[in-house]
Amino acid sequence: MGKKFPRRLVADRRIRFVNVGRFVRILESALKEFVAAGIVEPVVRAYRSRLT
Repeated sequence: MGKKFPRRLVADRRIRFVNVGRFVRILESALKEFVAAGIVEPVVRAYRSRLT
């Protein structure tokens, strides 16, 4: 991940953050929540044999 991605997340208010003076800090818990919210579970499909 480059420098621009976390800055864009903060600018778009898509992740929780804390201002500490002129610095922006992203809490580890906020990062875990962001990652968990983006997880897509795989779809398990039952395939039938075409030999029937």
